[in-house]
Formats: sequence, structure tokens, C-alpha cells
Amino acid sequence: MKSHLLVLACLLLAGCGGAGDVQATDPGAEPSAQPGAEAMPTDIPPADGTVATRALGTVLDTGSPELCLGAVAESWPPQCRGIPLRDWDWSSLDGVFERSGDTRWGEFFVAGTFDGTAMTVRQAVPAALHSPVSEPPGPEPDPGDASAGELESMAEELGDLPGVLTVVPTDGRLDVSVVHDDGTLQAWADRTYGPGQVVLESAFVPVG
Repeated sequence: MKSHLLVLACLLLAGCGGAGDVQATDPGAEPSAQPGAEAMPTDIPPADGTVATRALGTVLDTGSPELCLGAVAESWPPQCRGIPLRDWDWSSLDGVFERSGDTRWGEFFVAGTFDGTAMTVRQAVPAALHSPVSEPPGPEPDPGDASAGELESMAEELGDLPGVLTVVPTDGRLDVSVVHDDGTLQAWADRTYGPGQVVLESAFVPVG
């Protein structure tokens, strides 16, 4: 009955396409997004002020330096795609990076300003000299109530989120890491999927 009603509604709407535009759907399938959800953001939010990497990142330079915050292929030289870096100076980092032909790379803690597309570097600390500051663990997010099928559908959609790095199902929710979020992406996810269904973590964090 539901499928007949959908077809009938389509036929009654002015400007509705022909029969070739009607797609079959599973009446029992639940939508992953809330009804009337707004469109996904299309850009990574810029940072207000100085930010730094939450953890060490790989800086790879095959012609222009990039900061890789996600997966890095363990080849020689390594391979990855990252955030373009401005004002990166290898000459000040002599002896703390690897080189193969014209490719240079190393692991660094990086701080600077981020405009949503590239980082302007203010500080770069090599892995050997970086002393991570231990932060008290925050409260564990509450478990979500999404089904396995809903999580799979949500994960597929969130693969298009600007700056997404990883999407991991955990306790009925999705833990998602992104390049940067100033709260904008988390607010969109809460409105779209419901509070607690998606928990975002930003790879860039404010300094000071």
C-alpha cells in the first residue's frame, strides 16, 4: 500500500517526472537522516585563532608540503594526501626528516592558522622533540541507539563530510574524526541524525 501511495503522490504533483523517474524503495527501511534534514556542509570550517595538531602528523613534500592527518601508506617514500602547508621551512629542520630523491617527509607537531583549506605554519616540532601534554580524559560519550543498518547508511553518507578522516561505529553511534570542527559540523550532525548518534573529534585543536 505504501508504494502505491508514493506513486500516486508522485503522479499528483505538478512537474513530477515520468515512470522512468520512479525508483523502487524498501518500505521497511528507515532513513538514516532526520526528516527535513538540512544539506551537508560543503567546506571545512576555518579556525578562529591559532590551532595545533591533536597528535603528531606526517608532513610529506613531493613538490609542495602537505600535512597528513589520516592514513599514511607504509611505502618508501610514504604516500598520503593532506592539508597544504604555507611557510613550511625544511632548512630549519635539518636532520629530523627523511628524504628519498626529491621527496621529503617526517612526523611533526604543527601549530598555525587554518583558513579551511590550508595551514600557515607558526611552529613545527619534530616527533623526537615533542613532549605531548597529557590531558585528563573527558567523559565517555553515551551509547547511541542506531541499528547496524542505520550505522552503515550513516557511515556511507558521512564519508562525504568535509575533512573527514575516519568513521568508526562504536556502541550504537559513529565516532568521526575530521580535520577541523569549530562546532559547526557537530551541530549539523546532531540536527541531521539526532543528538548522540554521531560524535565528532577535530584533529586541529585551539591553542591557548
